[in-house]
Amino acid sequence: MNPLPRLIRIRQTFAPTPPVNIRATLTAEFAKLRPHLRPGAHIAIGVGSRGITNLREIIAGVIEQVRGAGAQPFIIPAMGSHGGATPEGQREVLGTYDITEATMGVPIRPSLEVRQIGTTGDGDPVYCSVEALSADGILVVNRIKPHTDFRGDLGSGLLKMCVIGLGKHIGAAAMHRRASHLGHERAIRAMAAVILQNAPILGGIAILENQFHDTARLVAIPRAEMEIAETPLVHEARGLMPLLPFDEIDLLIVDQIGKNISGAGMDPNVTNRWVQGYSSALMRTEPGKPFIRRIFVRGLTPETHGNGVGIGLADLTTTRLVRELDRRATGINALTAMAPQTAKIPICFDTDREAIERALESLAIDDAKSARVVRIADTLSLAELQVSESLWKSARADPRLHAASEPFEMTFGADGNLS
Repeated sequence: MNPLPRLIRIRQTFAPTPPVNIRATLTAEFAKLRPHLRPGAHIAIGVGSRGITNLREIIAGVIEQVRGAGAQPFIIPAMGSHGGATPEGQREVLGTYDITEATMGVPIRPSLEVRQIGTTGDGDPVYCSVEALSADGILVVNRIKPHTDFRGDLGSGLLKMCVIGLGKHIGAAAMHRRASHLGHERAIRAMAAVILQNAPILGGIAILENQFHDTARLVAIPRAEMEIAETPLVHEARGLMPLLPFDEIDLLIVDQIGKNISGAGMDPNVTNRWVQGYSSALMRTEPGKPFIRRIFVRGLTPETHGNGVGIGLADLTTTRLVRELDRRATGINALTAMAPQTAKIPICFDTDREAIERALESLAIDDAKSARVVRIADTLSLAELQVSESLWKSARADPRLHAASEPFEMTFGADGNLS
């Protein structure tokens, strides 16, 4: 067996955000939306597939506020092609977050049927869920964060949920087709404008999370403000994102990827590997940081239900991950997003140890123990990291980083996999 770098546990500190009282905050924020809720109205609440901390409590709070106004809420999955683009699959995704008819006390209507409700100025069709259109009003609830496919003044949030989430599989595919010609932000904004004009959107609840994946803010945004209100929130969310605090990494070990972690499985904003491809050259050829030479992904999250989108951004993986893949769900999602690169299966190995050894051998360095190695749980969880001694030596002057252990050997079980 080849010698491997020793690791050190480190902690990354971030500026704290005040705790959020979810119920009290929603009560206060709903003052902006309550005038639009009339007694007896049927209100569709759009809920997505992202792993959002406190999502169950937030959705329960939104339901409470809608009922408090005398209206009758129900839930619709607003997640494009996720869940294998089937009603049962999307209901199952919500169940992963304990959002069920039993826990929420309201119906869930997961139909993927849509209707065209207009066209953009460029002549592109715009679709919306028939279930949502049957309601007297629609509220969308989503986390605001920088998008995984593009950079700009719009990210993953309420407007995107209106277009892709409420548009279901057909609407998501239509948006991505147009985005391939116009760019994502222009396409989303154009289609969202049609939806805001022709669907009974009342507004939305924007969620911001901090570097610890905790709720940092809840903001109610009425329909009239939705086209402009997200821009400052996206910039605020970008400042709250946890990032890898290194310029160069030889090998990044990622314990798990999944749709609950990022729309791209592992967030390109963290890895600097983007969904339309990357270079595997050992010399830096692309801008941005960190520059990561090799990525090894060990597994999938249970919440992703086999959707392995993002595995194509890795260099190595495990045969056990490949066995867990739902190739249909992964393929549908990747092709709907017009990003087939994200579903490609990299070189796979039976054990973690072999994958790590082969990855280090491919780096063309004389001493594998000197490699700059980082191990993370996932791209959302970056407060605690494991880093190799050589990397820690060059990074320990960073005041944000603190050692939390002495150096230790990578430990493997009898099956050859990391503990």
